[in-house]
Amino acid sequence: MTEKTFNKWFNVFILAGMAVVTCIVTGIKLQNAGSGEHLWLLLSAFGSLMGVLATVCSANGWIITFLFGFLDVSIYGIACWMNWLDGGSGLGNALLHLVYFVPMQLVGFVQWKRRGAKASHQVKARRLSPAMRWTWLAISLVATVVLYLVIARFDRSAAEGFLKVAVILDVIPLVCNIIGQLLMSTAYMEQWIFWMAVNVFSIALWINSDKSFAPVYIVKYSFYLINSINGLRIWYNLSKPGA
Repeated sequence: MTEKTFNKWFNVFILAGMAVVTCIVTGIKLQNAGSGEHLWLLLSAFGSLMGVLATVCSANGWIITFLFGFLDVSIYGIACWMNWLDGGSGLGNALLHLVYFVPMQLVGFVQWKRRGAKASHQVKARRLSPAMRWTWLAISLVATVVLYLVIARFDRSAAEGFLKVAVILDVIPLVCNIIGQLLMSTAYMEQWIFWMAVNVFSIALWINSDKSFAPVYIVKYSFYLINSINGLRIWYNLSKPGA
């Protein structure tokens, strides 16, 4: 099987699988949804589908990813905000998506255009130097500690004690999302390492939520995780010298 054929069928699997599972989960949750939750279940399902489209397009280096991404991060940011207002975790992710990710969709679009991305052309990917890889790792560790100390003071779900699991599940995706988006907007392969971390900890965050739309996001980030592994494989090839 050729690389092009594999990517085609892998994309079909991710998109079709996400669509089917999302429809099933949403249909089940709609039957038991309380007053006022129906609209958000449907919006969450729609946002999740847009998010999967965005990640599939991103993995393949297609610039249209930023259109789907805008819809996804806007809806997800509001969902996280609602979850936090109701006493759950998600403050960090809400601020991240609404204040950072929404405008970064435009920034990413402009940057990819400068690196040759068009409707029919993939972006010209690149790799970090070894020194820069260690630098970003150090930055991510320091930022995680600092943001944990800040958000732990405000997160309403935080239990007493030195280590607060709900805050950890909020902070790690926050830091990895910020760095991942920066590396994505500037077309670096290493973005996918951070996206993998985002997906793993986001799954854990929503497993610990009792919101009616939480299962939609568990499914969403599970598919994201699978796609991010494939994204790393594709970008490894796209970022080879002379590719």
